[in-house]
Amino acid sequence: MLTLTDTPGNPVPPGGVLVPVTTEDGVALRAAHWRPTTRTVRGTVCLIQGRAEFIEKYYETIADLRGRGFAVVTFDWRGQGESARDVPDAHCGHVGRFDEFRLDLKAIEETILRPLTPRPHIGLAHSMGGAVALTGAIDGWLPFERMVMVAPMLGIKMVRWPRASSLLARALHRLGLGRRYIIGGTSVSIATKPFEGNRLSGDPIRYARNAQAARAVEAGAVGDPSIAWAAEAFRAMARLRDLRLAGAIKIPTLIIGAGADPVCDTAATERFAARMRVGDIIVLPGARHEILSESEAIRQDFWAAFDAFVPGTVPAELGQKAVAAPSVI
Repeated sequence: MLTLTDTPGNPVPPGGVLVPVTTEDGVALRAAHWRPTTRTVRGTVCLIQGRAEFIEKYYETIADLRGRGFAVVTFDWRGQGESARDVPDAHCGHVGRFDEFRLDLKAIEETILRPLTPRPHIGLAHSMGGAVALTGAIDGWLPFERMVMVAPMLGIKMVRWPRASSLLARALHRLGLGRRYIIGGTSVSIATKPFEGNRLSGDPIRYARNAQAARAVEAGAVGDPSIAWAAEAFRAMARLRDLRLAGAIKIPTLIIGAGADPVCDTAATERFAARMRVGDIIVLPGARHEILSESEAIRQDFWAAFDAFVPGTVPAELGQKAVAAPSVI
């Protein structure tokens, strides 16, 4: 049975609807959606997680979006959160191919986004989710009218020798070791590591809140990635380094980069954004990787940029649409 977990200081947003979603290749995903808390309905925002994330981590963001008049759809990618695993160790963040994430998003679109939620549909993607969404926009299958990318994964700064690491991951994957942790990897979630020196947030209160949520969901907050995940991540980033592809994106896109990001390469993101025809980038000084869990001042700058970029409309036939649901939280 699907659940959403409460922790002190991080309650489940009221009125949510949990939905079991099955992809066309038979993978069970945990998904949820919420109506806005305003009378005016401006559309729907689909939250697209980064690696090792889970729905509970986004409760504050869900409340912020609902208060702006947006319905919210969110889900756990396969291999993390409360969605199904393809490896015996549930703590190992594994996916065989990044192309499988397209099946996850397609299932969310067909089961929840298109039939149950008001347009326009807007994607809000973080880190790995940003790499998946940008790839989908380039290839023409992304189901959104607008996109906001938060510290998207176009390059990884925390890997000292990325080319050598990519070659090693691909070689190990070809040898049949793709389901194992990366070399030196463990089951410990990055979100539960000490605040001092962390790469994710400079806000101790939000960091502690997320760490508590990660401990509460246990294996839902996966540890280090598998070799296959690493090989696929390097492959996806290598493709996005072809700056000619940036011009193929037709969906209006705002990229919000983290000025002090020790995880993803903001400079690579800026180079990509400079070649986009219908996109722009804003870099928030001092922000670490998880901008949405940063200090209030940084978050206010994020929301100011979001509000300026994301317009909403209220189609009459959708504003009154009832949402059927098997389980209200």
